[in-house]
Amino acid sequence: MAQKSKILIIGGTGYIGKFIVEASVKEGNPTFVLVREGTTTHPEKSKLIDNFKTLDATILIGDINDHESLVKAIKQVDVVISAVGGKLIADQVKLIAAIKEAGNVKRFLPSEFGTDVDHVNAVEPAKSVFAGKASIRRAIETANIPHTFVSCNGFAGYFLPTVGQMDTYTAPKEKITIIGDGNPKVVFVKEEDIALTTIKAVHDPRTLNKTLILRPPGNTLSFNEIASIWESKIGKTLEKTYVKEEQCLKNIQEAPFGLSIVLSLMHSVLINGDATNFEIEPSFGVEASELYPEIKYTTVDEYLAHIA
Repeated sequence: MAQKSKILIIGGTGYIGKFIVEASVKEGNPTFVLVREGTTTHPEKSKLIDNFKTLDATILIGDINDHESLVKAIKQVDVVISAVGGKLIADQVKLIAAIKEAGNVKRFLPSEFGTDVDHVNAVEPAKSVFAGKASIRRAIETANIPHTFVSCNGFAGYFLPTVGQMDTYTAPKEKITIIGDGNPKVVFVKEEDIALTTIKAVHDPRTLNKTLILRPPGNTLSFNEIASIWESKIGKTLEKTYVKEEQCLKNIQEAPFGLSIVLSLMHSVLINGDATNFEIEPSFGVEASELYPEIKYTTVDEYLAHIA
């Protein structure tokens, strides 16, 4: 029997959180989801909560800003996974305080789910986003909380359905825009695979106090290689436009805040190559597909074949 843990997921109704809840339940872990009172009546999120209940997840009412509710929830579990986003990233200091007070948590996985924030060289505003996540890492280490940082790199569901095209909801059939020269290796992993990897890691001694980095070979490709795979699926050569770094930086500066974050993240990954331009040293990290050969990661080729 594989080891099971009582897992609390905070941010379970968010983009990646819902996949983590499902993976936790399917792997046989007693699963608890902390939701705010108002979320239970939210038109779309209430449906997610109903689905969680159907899966036999336990719904706990609480709030990251309500210390008492946090401690009460945390005392019921062995593992805490945070999948909060946006401004709540910084509020994870409140989670750290609650975990310290509860005193029973065997592993904490903070909200990461992107590039490894200790190995990036980003421009603003992504630079500040990464710095915020890094500060949470340092706070967890200072508090001596057992942890795993999950660096899944890119979400396949964000990038691959449009083959990286920002201005459309469909995959290109005639023209494609490539940011940078298209050569740095990037990593895009299907959300269900990210979630399963995360759950596998929660009681794995090899991931204790390490950064778990996802770089499956079939998901680690350059933008040019991804474009070439897509061309093979549609049987057509696309007209390519390359956006030089100077233009990309100008676009970031001129974009409204939300879009500027997305563009600066793309600059970090697609131009600087921040997803893959460092070696995963045993002193700080482990690579997921090497640890979990039983996980059949959906490759970029397979993903694109499905949408072609």
